[in-house]
Order: sequence, then C-alpha cells, then structure tokens
Amino acid sequence: MSRRGAALAFALLMGSACRSGTSEAQQFDGAQAHRWVVSMVAAGPRIPNTPGHRATGDWLIAELRRRADTVIVQEWTHVTLQHETLHLRNIFARFKPADPNRVLYVSHWDSKPHADMDPDSTKRREPVPGADDGASSTAVLLGVADALKKQPPSLGVDLLFVDGEDYGSFDDPGAPDVMIGARYFAQHMPAGYQPVFGVLFDMVGDYTQEFYKEENSLQYAPEVVDRVWSTADRLGLSRVFRDGDIGAITDDHVPLHEAGIRIIDVIDCCGSLSDPAHSAYPWWHTTQDTPDKVSPQSLANVGRVALALVR
Repeated sequence: MSRRGAALAFALLMGSACRSGTSEAQQFDGAQAHRWVVSMVAAGPRIPNTPGHRATGDWLIAELRRRADTVIVQEWTHVTLQHETLHLRNIFARFKPADPNRVLYVSHWDSKPHADMDPDSTKRREPVPGADDGASSTAVLLGVADALKKQPPSLGVDLLFVDGEDYGSFDDPGAPDVMIGARYFAQHMPAGYQPVFGVLFDMVGDYTQEFYKEENSLQYAPEVVDRVWSTADRLGLSRVFRDGDIGAITDDHVPLHEAGIRIIDVIDCCGSLSDPAHSAYPWWHTTQDTPDKVSPQSLANVGRVALALVR
C-alpha cells in the first residue's frame, strides 16, 4: 500500500471510529485484567525454556482460542550469544481475519531472566516476576479479546503476543537476544500483511501511570500518535496520555516498523517530564515487579483506549 493510500485508509477508518460513542470502551474490565496479571505471575517466571513460560503460553493460546476467530502460533528456536537454544512462541489472535482494514496491537508476554536493576545486588541473578513488564500489557490485550468476542470490532483486529523480548541485553552488539519475537514476526508476516496502523503496549499498569509520546513513534507514525492521544483525550484520559514527548526507546515496535508497519509505542517507563528525577516504575527489572504494583484502574484506562480505537 502506498503512503498516500495508507493515509486515506487511515482517515476513513478513524472517521468511523470517532463516530462511535464511549459506552463501548467502558466495557473493559480492569479488575479481571488484574486477576490475569496475578495468575501469570503465580505461574512462575515466563523465561523461555522454563515450566512457567510453557504453562503461560499454553494458557494464553487456550484463552485466545475461546475468543478470537483465528489463532496462529508461530514456534521456532533461537540460539543465543551464549549458545543456548531457546524454544519460543508468538501468538497471533485475529478478529475478522478477512477484513482488509486492520489494526495491530502488540505485547510481549515473556519476563526477564535476571533482575539486573535490583537495588539488592544479591538478587540480581534472580528472575523478574514481570507483573508490569510483560504481564500488564498482555492482560490488557486479553481483555480486549474478551470485549471483542462479546461485541465484534468495526474492522479487523490482530493481537500479537511476542516472545523473547526481554531475554538478553540491549547493550550487546546488535542486541540479538532481545525483541526476538518481534523480529521473527517481522520476517514471517502473513503474505501481503499491511495493517492500517499498529500500537505496541508495554509497561502499562503502574499506579502512577503517565504516557508521553515516544520519539521513534513520532518519527515513524505521527498520525497514529495523534489518533491514540486524541482518543484518550476524548475518553477523559488526558491526565494519563500527557502532552509531551520523551526520547527514543528501542522496543518491539522498531523491527515491526522496519518491516513496513506504521506502529507506535505506548510505554510508561521514563518518569514525569515535570519531575525528571522521578522514576515511573522503580521496580523495573527488579524482583519487586509484582502484582501489587499494578493498578486495575490503570489497566482499564489502556483497555478503554484500545477498544475505542477499533469501535
């Protein structure tokens, strides 16, 4: 699709979305999403090749098959810099798969093997529970699937749960052991796949929730940033989706953008612009990234925006 054609499709699509009321978006159940966060953490670390990872992946596939029209599971192996062979799975749940006008939502569902940012140095080899970092956005997308099962969207919607986002280090040359699932999907998309736009959700559930416009997103797809933020404003969430921008973040949207998808990152990781010394989520990559740090209301805020964009 040409850039002009994509822009026209976007305008038509969003005109339809804007005509919908906010009542549909109120359907998102933040309390249920929080229970899913609790369940995912209780299953154990979602580190590739571990029982918790396998159990959570199986559970996600089963839950999505109960809700989506089609569920595609991409399975592959990845050999790390340390010569470990990881068994990975992306889960691709589709609503109205025949509709050419599509929106793509993305979350990573794995968790980080080592709490390298823990203030207690003796805990830095322990796994990260990943309640906010991974489970929160995954629970939001499962809640979106739940709502779309009850009331189908006005267009095609794809929910992509990518694996292996947080396994290795972003500091390694070429960072080959992070964003593994997003890179795999970028290389193995359905033939001719071209969603009108995409949104990556990451670290969306903390109690001090604030989202600022990420620099790569502003460069890749400014019209998508505008649409998401204006939708949030229409829902009365301008205090959450703030009018300001942050620096560039390397996240799963980067390889997807490089594959031609107009996608942005909605992530709460960088603190308040009015208080730069404040850490948005001090439990990031620590052993304290637990469900008590995740707010049902914050999950509902993001879920409402996600639903309003496709109603």
